[in-house]
Amino acid sequence: MTSKYKPIELRPRKIKRIFFLIGCPVKGTLLNNIKIVKNYIGGEWAEAQCSGYLDIENPSTGEVIGKVPLSTPAEVNRAIDAAQSAFTEWGRMPVARRVGYLYALRNVLRENEEKISRTLAAEMGKSLPDARAEMKRTFENIEVACGMPVLQQGDKLIGSSYGIDGEVIRLPLGVFTLIAPFNFPAMAPFWFTPYALATGNTYVAKPSEQVPLTMELITECIDQIGLPWGVFNLVNGDKAAACAFIDNPKVKGVSFVGRSETCRIIAQKCAAANKRYQAMGSAKNHLVVMPDYSKLDQLIRNMSTSCYGCAGQRCMAASAIVPVGDDMYKTVCEKFISESKKIIVANPLDPKVAAESMVMGPVISAKAKKFILGMIETGLNEGATLALDGRDIKIPGCEKGHFIGPTIFTDVKPGMEIHKTEIFGPVVVILKASSLDEAIEIINEHQYANAASIYTQNGYYARKFKLEVQCGMIGVNIGIPAPVAYLPFGGMKNSMMCDIKMQSKAAIDFFTEDKIITERYWQED
Repeated sequence: MTSKYKPIELRPRKIKRIFFLIGCPVKGTLLNNIKIVKNYIGGEWAEAQCSGYLDIENPSTGEVIGKVPLSTPAEVNRAIDAAQSAFTEWGRMPVARRVGYLYALRNVLRENEEKISRTLAAEMGKSLPDARAEMKRTFENIEVACGMPVLQQGDKLIGSSYGIDGEVIRLPLGVFTLIAPFNFPAMAPFWFTPYALATGNTYVAKPSEQVPLTMELITECIDQIGLPWGVFNLVNGDKAAACAFIDNPKVKGVSFVGRSETCRIIAQKCAAANKRYQAMGSAKNHLVVMPDYSKLDQLIRNMSTSCYGCAGQRCMAASAIVPVGDDMYKTVCEKFISESKKIIVANPLDPKVAAESMVMGPVISAKAKKFILGMIETGLNEGATLALDGRDIKIPGCEKGHFIGPTIFTDVKPGMEIHKTEIFGPVVVILKASSLDEAIEIINEHQYANAASIYTQNGYYARKFKLEVQCGMIGVNIGIPAPVAYLPFGGMKNSMMCDIKMQSKAAIDFFTEDKIITERYWQED
């Protein structure tokens, strides 16, 4: 008996017109030397049916490097229809064959890793080491999803009653969608996409309109692996496109990463429409330093990486430091401020700094910079001490870039706006606690509960922290407690408005429906 599924082959690119952006081949058309991003629907690249275009900006220089279409709801629905049409055959394909495409995708992405990293650094502003690290996490999620033949296995109970057996099977549901954030243009989509595809669902992804070029380049790689038409689709746009995901009854689930205020809206709308949803929101991650911790040089380097990587624009970035006791507070303030003054702030693609392990680039936009500067003013008005002021930093050749230098507030009290608010920039607040109990109270009273870490060599302190802190992800002597792809990722309280976390085995629960079977057979006469 021959299989109806053809062997996986890498097919040649269908669109021959290729040009170079930051040294990277990407698809699209040129208008006055500005790249126009396309949509990818039903296995074809096409000019978007749209209501207009937004500029894509290099945040380091302010240069417009492309334009992204604001796809209409009708265009989004066309992508959803393509995914729905592809679902029947894709969902029936043996799981081992589905993950075969993911193995092929991993290989193609690895071949283009540096091109994608440079595009990512150009449109998002993070350093090349950070961009390359993001690609490594992207590969990890593909690799975990390749284990779907084991991960998606159901359960069987022989003899659940006399002559009766019980079974649970996990089946795909249909079309799932993604509304991706700007801060991880490559990794964030792959918290979801490989798991959706490997479980037998089809997918429509919407990258952030601020950073669409990275995902377009990744979709070029997807286009090469021979994936059946319509299994994966990419549409560009803003809020109108995102709302179309929720409004379309063919969509079974929506994944979102962004601000908690938006999470709440998505959760309410999806619940009303009986759709599944993952809504990962804002954060204010705390680092607690106990008096017994003696590896101070290591501590400060660890904190600096956590607070200033990606210019503080990541959900796992630490933005609040809580030393316990007067002596540790004084020591941490002194050493952390001194180390922060050494942070290299520059255009991450400047060859002079590209090889540096720790380079801090710009924040994403003029709007983001204005908000951060406003929060610094708020901190001053609240009476906090501005121990390091990064507002007036100048980067030669990048006068139109959106740079803010490392900024530190000391003498911060719980409840101040600069402590309550997710600033999402290189602004760090330092609070003092008299005891571990007080430090835990500071964390637990906060509205956001994404992640928290403790620095200690004392097992009792560490155990108490792990059990009592109300956060979804906990670190012990780790500045960025982001779990590897084999483990689930997600916060608590207002940092996550859903009950299924992303990546790893947790994703299988989101992308599949349990069907419970009870069966009995009589002996033939």
